[in-house]
Amino acid sequence: MNQRDAAVRRLDLGYFVRPSAEAGEPHPRVEPAYGYLVRRPEGLLLFDTGIGEVDPETEAHYRPVRRPVLAALAAAGIGLDEISLVVNCHLHFDHCGGNPALAGRPIVVQRAELAVARRPGHTIPELVDFPAARYEELDGEAEIWPGVRVLPTPGHTVGHQSLVLRQPDGTVILAGQAHDFAYQFGSARLARRAARDGVAEPLPPTPEWLPRVLDLDPARVLFAHDGAVWEPSSDEWRQA
Repeated sequence: MNQRDAAVRRLDLGYFVRPSAEAGEPHPRVEPAYGYLVRRPEGLLLFDTGIGEVDPETEAHYRPVRRPVLAALAAAGIGLDEISLVVNCHLHFDHCGGNPALAGRPIVVQRAELAVARRPGHTIPELVDFPAARYEELDGEAEIWPGVRVLPTPGHTVGHQSLVLRQPDGTVILAGQAHDFAYQFGSARLARRAARDGVAEPLPPTPEWLPRVLDLDPARVLFAHDGAVWEPSSDEWRQA
């Protein structure tokens, strides 16, 4: 199978600079913005669409360098008209920025996320309500195509969602910004295991959605702002 026909392909959609105060580190941190192209018999799905245009204050704060979604798709050998469906993990400007370029395609979003995105201060209004915007609103978990499931993973935003893909070689989860980094997912998984093993408190809290994710036996978990991929070791595949 060539790269164009890969079942899941990561797209480089640019990067931004997170200020040190936000990063919780002594220095600013440069973070990628990734989208994911998913090929299924039903068509091509795009999970997240990149960094949108923002107001001057936000621009100065994050100093984004954008790779437009059309350029990223073209580099992957994909035409805009080949995209059948868009799924955003949430509607912050660095995840839904290319949505207007895909006007007319259905955009799958949690109802709670769309509602909060329409309130002042959550995101950039022009990236949410643009001409020919077409939303398919969900209230919780749902199978949107055979073997493709949307799973609520709230925390970063109230309506954050991840995408679950049943693949021949195991389940792949596109986790968006459910965690910023792959190691954080691994740490949360270990914290849950420690609690189940009766390790004495204190232990770190874990997200309410984590048991559901782990029930799906993920073989790989991919993220929006981290190029690392979480994978279980073979001897702990079903221990968490």
